[in-house]
Amino acid sequence: MREFSQLLDALVYTRSRNGKLKLIGDYLRRTPDPDRGYALAALTGELNLPAVKGAAIRGIVEERVDPALFYMSYDYVGDLAETASLLWPKPVDQPPEIDDGTLGISAVIERLQGLGRADAPGALAQMLDHLDASGRYALLKLATGELRIGVSARLAKTALAQAFGLEVDAVEEVWHGIGPPYLPLFAWAEGRGAQPTSENVPVFRPFMLAHPLEDLRVSLEDYAAEWKWDGIRVQIVGVAGETRLYSRAGDDITGSFPEVAEAFAQAGVLDGELLVKGEAQGADEHGGAAASFNALQQRLGRKTVSPKMLRDFPAFVRLYDILFDGTEDLRQHPWSERRLRLERFAQDLDPGRFDVSALIEADSFEALEEIRAGARDVAIEGVMLKRRDSVYLPGRKTGLWYKWKRDPLTADCVLMYAARGSGKRSSYYSDFTFGCWTAEGELSPVGKAYFGFTDEELMWLDRFVRNNTLQRFGPVREVEKSLVLEVAFDSIHESKRHKSGLAMRFPRISRIRRDKPAAEADTIEGMKRLVT
Repeated sequence: MREFSQLLDALVYTRSRNGKLKLIGDYLRRTPDPDRGYALAALTGELNLPAVKGAAIRGIVEERVDPALFYMSYDYVGDLAETASLLWPKPVDQPPEIDDGTLGISAVIERLQGLGRADAPGALAQMLDHLDASGRYALLKLATGELRIGVSARLAKTALAQAFGLEVDAVEEVWHGIGPPYLPLFAWAEGRGAQPTSENVPVFRPFMLAHPLEDLRVSLEDYAAEWKWDGIRVQIVGVAGETRLYSRAGDDITGSFPEVAEAFAQAGVLDGELLVKGEAQGADEHGGAAASFNALQQRLGRKTVSPKMLRDFPAFVRLYDILFDGTEDLRQHPWSERRLRLERFAQDLDPGRFDVSALIEADSFEALEEIRAGARDVAIEGVMLKRRDSVYLPGRKTGLWYKWKRDPLTADCVLMYAARGSGKRSSYYSDFTFGCWTAEGELSPVGKAYFGFTDEELMWLDRFVRNNTLQRFGPVREVEKSLVLEVAFDSIHESKRHKSGLAMRFPRISRIRRDKPAAEADTIEGMKRLVT
């Protein structure tokens, strides 16, 4: 555990991307199996220890530390693992710190994986007794899977590839078909084994992504325009009689949408947007009927789906691209050819579960602008622009695909509550809850946001929260209802889970309205008129 804790410490204090790549790469080269594989899983968010949750950690800390002291410290530090590791008091008769095989990463993980939620907290407490503060921090971060140290999954995979002279895209190709501790992957990397393949296994392939269009204009002779739908990006993989659905992050969501998987009996890999059918919305020249994202949310994250859910919120996929036709890899073919192959492939699919996203016919870029302006009237998020000769490459590649999202909606809201952030923002109040006025003159929350502002604005907001606190509720502060924030958001929907009856999608703070009185902020009634 000591080597891993030193890696985490170094990564936290290293801002350079190249510096982080070297730190991870050096660690992976010198650390033996299976410890390095489990460490890599933790860095990429692929490690799951369901028996250890935040509540369990809080529980074992409260047995050793005065709860009031713990929560005051937690409020100040803002990170559960850091707070617990610093406050943890070891028994007087406890032997000094050890870091033999019993506290190696693999030993810790294998022990915790074999315990249930009733036994895991006690075992975790015993481990904490044998570690110093740095080791305790590493153990808790490892156990909860919430590193938040400024390392993305892509960066960790890139570090692996660079450390062993591999192509990162080749690593991504087989990543989801192996799993922690990635023994075949490291055997290949060190020349001790063959390159893992995805043959006969329905593995995830990294998506091709788009850059924001911003102020750029492109020629429609070189680029095809296509609708960007307001659902979730999915990949449908059919291999050897088995079908799986993957989210953009590579998570297997087949169980949440069994009707889609059951309807796909072909061999191939398709890229598309998962949507829920609507009665009328979007049923025109844009394509078949698709409900708003709010309807799709009723299905997301469910491990089991009831017959009523299947009936009330039927899912389907609007197809964008084809990666494999049977066993034939089409990713190096130009988009124009793949589009024709996709249209042919889709002819044999269940039309109730699959259709092809419509292309947009426009004589000029100016005409396309006018067409895009009507995107908010249906379940459309904007427009995609794809080079007709582009091959399908993982990640964002400059000049190939662009996303031209519809303009955001804005509302003037009043700041109501604030909480500390996490990681680098743990010392600042950076998570803000805001509301609008009801007919009775009360403020009702309509959303939360933690980005959209500059570092300078964050420091100003933090000072405002500290100087205008009315009450404290654990880590949350209620503030004087005097500051107006201009909030940008993609859409707003009805929600039974929120007191206001409304929920914003992708809210972010676009401007601090110090010039506007709180009484002139928007109303709940006005917000309801924006519901789609």
